[in-house]
Amino acid sequence: MEGLLFQPPQGPLFLRPRRSKLAPRILTRPHYIPSKSIKTFINATLSKPTAEIPPLPTSSSSSHENPLLSSTLSSPPYRANKVSSNSLQYPSGYLGAVPERTVKDGDNESIVNAMEYLTNILSSKVYDVAIESPLQLASKLSERLGVRIWLKREDLQPVFSFKLRGAYNMMAKVPKEQLQRGVICSSAGNHAQGVALAAKRLGCDAVIAMPVTTPEIKWQSVERLGATVVLVGDSYDEAQTYAKKRAKEEGRTFIPPFDHPDIIMGQGTVGMEIRVNPEVKIIGVEPTDANAMALSLHHGQRVMLDQVGGFADGVAVKEVGEETFRLCKELIDGVVLVSRDAICASIKDMFEEKRSILEPAGALALAGAEAYCKYYGIKDVNIVAITSGANMNFDKLRVVTELANVGRQQEALLATVLPEVPGSFKHFCELVGPMNISEFKYRSNLGKDAVVLYSVGLHTAFELEEMKKRMESSQLRTYNLTSSDLVKDHLRYLIGGKSNFPDEVLCRFVFPERPGTLMKFLDSFSPRWNISLFHYRGQGETGANVLVGIQVPQSEMDEFRSRASSLGYDYVVVTDDNDFHLLMH
Repeated sequence: MEGLLFQPPQGPLFLRPRRSKLAPRILTRPHYIPSKSIKTFINATLSKPTAEIPPLPTSSSSSHENPLLSSTLSSPPYRANKVSSNSLQYPSGYLGAVPERTVKDGDNESIVNAMEYLTNILSSKVYDVAIESPLQLASKLSERLGVRIWLKREDLQPVFSFKLRGAYNMMAKVPKEQLQRGVICSSAGNHAQGVALAAKRLGCDAVIAMPVTTPEIKWQSVERLGATVVLVGDSYDEAQTYAKKRAKEEGRTFIPPFDHPDIIMGQGTVGMEIRVNPEVKIIGVEPTDANAMALSLHHGQRVMLDQVGGFADGVAVKEVGEETFRLCKELIDGVVLVSRDAICASIKDMFEEKRSILEPAGALALAGAEAYCKYYGIKDVNIVAITSGANMNFDKLRVVTELANVGRQQEALLATVLPEVPGSFKHFCELVGPMNISEFKYRSNLGKDAVVLYSVGLHTAFELEEMKKRMESSQLRTYNLTSSDLVKDHLRYLIGGKSNFPDEVLCRFVFPERPGTLMKFLDSFSPRWNISLFHYRGQGETGANVLVGIQVPQSEMDEFRSRASSLGYDYVVVTDDNDFHLLMH
């Protein structure tokens, strides 16, 4: 989860006054604008209330020594209940999952705990290796939104991510004799580079366990910083198991990527550089398909996602940390959810502002800030978005380019049903009118009604609605498919291949990016059942989205589900999807 911060009303306590460029007009608590704060939920389905999800006890685990751990992590751990990300969805920009405060005025233990965090943040040694990143005005975006958007440029750190702060802060506190035995961590991303650079600065040996699926460019970057890379396991969990086992065997210190007070204190220096003031509003931002924190806050306890979207891989966690959750319950003001399209749009915004390319997780806070301002109609305030990382994989840029205009609402994806009569295609084009068509796909359907799939440049919602009305008035059914990931990822490339296969089960799988993935899939289902459709769309090391049609009689569905689950790939059945039936049947 990424954060964006809102300025308080009174004069700030500046730790480094010369760095601040924030104007005095600021957003105050409460932040809601009465006419906007009670908008009706759209497609919001909420999961069971807290009382219906009791915690289940399991064994506890130890952590690196820290005085805060005994007081904050002493409650018995439990096995988190699994929930779907779809069980909590609300409009983009809406401030949801507002936590119920448990800290009351005069709660001495909480005050002492908070002061210990603050004291350690103020005295952190992260600047031995990290920079105090600049706070830059996003002038174009600010003008467009009518607010002052400030970018906290953590993407300019030596390893292009804020993760360096937490890793160094923890490692700098490890006793010298213990540090001599070395450190170890498990990571496929920014944490690995942070630990490697911190180890180089502190003069200790570092081992980084990374999944075998990690792209060569990433593990080579870690090796160049002087760390030893061990490629092990097909997933992060397997790499972590190896790292913890080796740490115990060799006496190394395990450096976790999050959920440890020393890591959190190091990352907390980002907030210190912006402002220290209890009236600052802190809002978390998560992708709609990776909303583990929002769901945990909604239920009042940590839950685990049954599946997590991997596009913003830096925040793609199924279960939030225990200490992270405790702090968020007490300190944040809610969570904004944003779509993959919105993240892509913010990556483009950042490029146009600063000629920098953020990774999806690095653009998350900026996407949340834009959505929040638009939803509540906020004007003339200061908003800080943390651009937390720029380790973008080059092969993901294609997806970003395709979806950025959709996220900006500058492009809409539509389908119109045409009768197969002479002149119908020309009449359709006349009805499109002045709208700019950026994509067009049509194929005759042998005397039956045909479907045209097309994208139009969208200037205003009014213009789009007027075009739809023109279509409907001519008895041409028109559907807006802009929000359908199934259409954007797969069906737009398959239009024209309509078929009806008996017993066809349609599934979306996420294939890991590693050798042998396809053959493992085929060994599970073929030749047991006929594969009637297959469309593969790569997304870099986070995996590939694959749409598969398989002919499975109803009497064999239990066997199919068993094989699909044993395969170990995330999947969902979408046989009844309306968009699929419109375009493919």
